[in-house]
Amino acid sequence: MSNSAEKPEVVQLPAEPPAVAPAATRRAAAQRVREARDRLTSSSGTRPAFDSELLRQYAQTRLSASYVIMLLVVASGLLFGFWMPPVSAAAWTCGLLCIHTAIIRSCGQFISAQPSPPEIRKWRTRFIVLDLLYGLGWTALLIHPSGFDAVSNTLIMFLMLLVVAVSSMLAASLPIAALAATAPVTAAIAVNFALSGTFDNYVLALLALAAEAYFALLAHRLHSATLATLEARAEKDALIGELEQAKAISDEARHRAEAANVAKSRFLAQMSHELRTPLNAILGFSEVMKSEIFGAHAVPVYREYSSDIHNSGVHLLNLINEILDLSRIEAGRYELNEEAVSLVHVVGDCHHLLKLRATNRGITIHEVFEHGMPRIWGDERAVRQIVLNLLSNSIKFTPQGGEIWLKVGWTASGGQYLSVKDTGSGIPEDEIPIVLASFGQGSNSIKSAEQGAGLGLPIAKSLIDMHGGTFTLRSKIRIGTEVIVTFPPERVMSALGPMSEAEDAPPLQPENGNGRTPEVARAGRNKPILSAGTGL
Repeated sequence: MSNSAEKPEVVQLPAEPPAVAPAATRRAAAQRVREARDRLTSSSGTRPAFDSELLRQYAQTRLSASYVIMLLVVASGLLFGFWMPPVSAAAWTCGLLCIHTAIIRSCGQFISAQPSPPEIRKWRTRFIVLDLLYGLGWTALLIHPSGFDAVSNTLIMFLMLLVVAVSSMLAASLPIAALAATAPVTAAIAVNFALSGTFDNYVLALLALAAEAYFALLAHRLHSATLATLEARAEKDALIGELEQAKAISDEARHRAEAANVAKSRFLAQMSHELRTPLNAILGFSEVMKSEIFGAHAVPVYREYSSDIHNSGVHLLNLINEILDLSRIEAGRYELNEEAVSLVHVVGDCHHLLKLRATNRGITIHEVFEHGMPRIWGDERAVRQIVLNLLSNSIKFTPQGGEIWLKVGWTASGGQYLSVKDTGSGIPEDEIPIVLASFGQGSNSIKSAEQGAGLGLPIAKSLIDMHGGTFTLRSKIRIGTEVIVTFPPERVMSALGPMSEAEDAPPLQPENGNGRTPEVARAGRNKPILSAGTGL
């Protein structure tokens, strides 16, 4: 008598440890080699490409602010013309404009020339020298002997701060040039203030030095931000290049895989036809010879040979069918012929088919089914193949005298499950992903005398996945193996209750002339006339 099935304990398979990606290792090694090469070939400690880009930004900033600098020089010359001889002010203005013109011209030549990395050092030195001359020009004006007594300290301090701020911002991409343009001005002003001997001038000297330090720090921060932006852009470009290369490789591999898949499909289609035709003849003739339809064999051994030929042909035909089924499933061309299926009935039939094989090996199969289970909506052939594959594997790898339990019951979510548990040798934990892969075989399967193609479990897992169910395999060495497949609650066909008659449902018979059904009219005729409208 069947007992109530126990609820299965579904255990997730252990996740494989993540393998270290060789691409990441190669990328890190290439990064270290590139940084070492850049440090050896760069003049500023950064990448050579960054040196060129920083100088390019310096030149572009100088060109964009050329008119602002010219206006500042002319305005300063006109202002100082009131406290110093006009000729000296005009000469200073012309000289500083010449230096500014040389800087602008050099920046334009640098942008149009696109120099190579070995020429970057020369251009870097040229820009530093020109900025130094630019700073010395401002120094000559701010410490002019004839103007220093006339011009107030406040005006000198304001102009110095303006020159230092503008030069620091314009030369932020090249901090050495910014320092060369501002340090002479600040040093000269601080020395002049300090030599005056008053307390206020000492304070102004310290303020000038503090302003120089502040703007130098600001220029350094701007340079660092610019360098970080360039590095981020370079990393982004490198990543985009790697992604494009990986995409190209992936597309090429996909094309090769599609071509190989088409070739495999053609090969399987052709070979299935070419193999099944002679196999049918082998099976038919061997069946005739084994049954001795046309007479007994002269040698009794021939009958055993005919039986062996027939069994081998059946095994080969089953193997071809499994390969074709797996190829159709992988190609997405396996279509389910769904209908109402009784899981208990299918499992019982498969048990009956394989009972003789299990009995010959001394294996006992126990049935633990729940009663009154409804049908499920699925492909009966696929469900039968799942049960046969799981039960065949259990019989194959269970030693003589072992036991197998077939369980069918309800899951906790309202679905149905099938459990096949045996007392076989078990599967090592690290080999579970192998046996679930196509053509994968564990160590016990290789040592066994009944080796298979390694398609039973992958086909069963693929078929249950197509039904929206789950496939769980648990195994312990020298204890046994249990496979649990579940069908979702959506596939369980529960009985529908009777439909309740709605108040506004249409009548089953057409109405008569006065708009009443025959039953209502008949009840009206049988009602007493005196009670009509009296409520009695």
